[in-house]
Amino acid sequence: MDLYLPIANLSVNALVIIGLGGLVGFLSGMFGVGGGFLTTPMLIFYGIPPTVAAASAASQVTGASVSGMMAHMRRDGVDFRMGGVLVAGGIAGSLLGAWLFRLLTALGQIDTVIGLGYVLLLGTIGLLMARESFTAVRAVRGGKPVRVKRRRHHPLVAALPMRWRFYRSGLYISPIAPLLLGALTGVMTMLLGVGGGFILIPAMLYLLGMGTQVVVGTSLFQIVFVTMASTMTHSLTTHAVDLVLAVLLLLGSVVGAQFGARFAVKVKPEYLRLALSLIVLLVAARMAWGLGIRPDEIYSVQAP
Repeated sequence: MDLYLPIANLSVNALVIIGLGGLVGFLSGMFGVGGGFLTTPMLIFYGIPPTVAAASAASQVTGASVSGMMAHMRRDGVDFRMGGVLVAGGIAGSLLGAWLFRLLTALGQIDTVIGLGYVLLLGTIGLLMARESFTAVRAVRGGKPVRVKRRRHHPLVAALPMRWRFYRSGLYISPIAPLLLGALTGVMTMLLGVGGGFILIPAMLYLLGMGTQVVVGTSLFQIVFVTMASTMTHSLTTHAVDLVLAVLLLLGSVVGAQFGARFAVKVKPEYLRLALSLIVLLVAARMAWGLGIRPDEIYSVQAP
């Protein structure tokens, strides 16, 4: 069942794209992550141009995150004041990311930057997750309690001026820190097509010191609006969003997430985190290999 993608300018098997979306959705439901950091590399492996893959993945992350955000809102698990600051920073970051995207496209380096960005990002995150997961698994097997990091904001965050009270998060800190954190995820969303939750959540816990009961919901709140803004910015500036591709991905991810969530309750969380870290490292290694191998055609001539 082949479908033509008008923006990617190629034909794909719709069932394969839905299957990729289902796989990412399954992993999202099982591990509690947005999945954007896996969607873009998998699309690139399949042959989708990196620019279209990154832009379309952001729109898929928007749809996949809405239901999770609504569920946390019903449980009063969203700090709207903190979320508003993160969204403001994220929108500013997406505008900066759009400028960088256009600049790198004009220089002909956007594909390389996307590839290198994923190798560095996924490699670093995967190694940190693997280290923590191995420690937790060893402690569980040895019958020792797993050490939990103490919740407190970073000294640099405490030194920033103009403090606000974030009552739901139990914080009295400067809004500058979450504003900069939101801006960073906005730039990443524009350039790489990720929601940023796998970086945002640890930063909210260990840099800002937020309470665990509102971290996931507030992160999803920010992801929904920033990926929405990034998708609109891509549509208006880079014209790289392929709606046909995004819809196919969303169809698969919605179904896959349900199965992933059911499977997750049957596995210990320490082993889930270890499995996710290994998957992330495998994707990073595959991206690095793709950047390093010699292409079939070193030079190409395109008619004006």
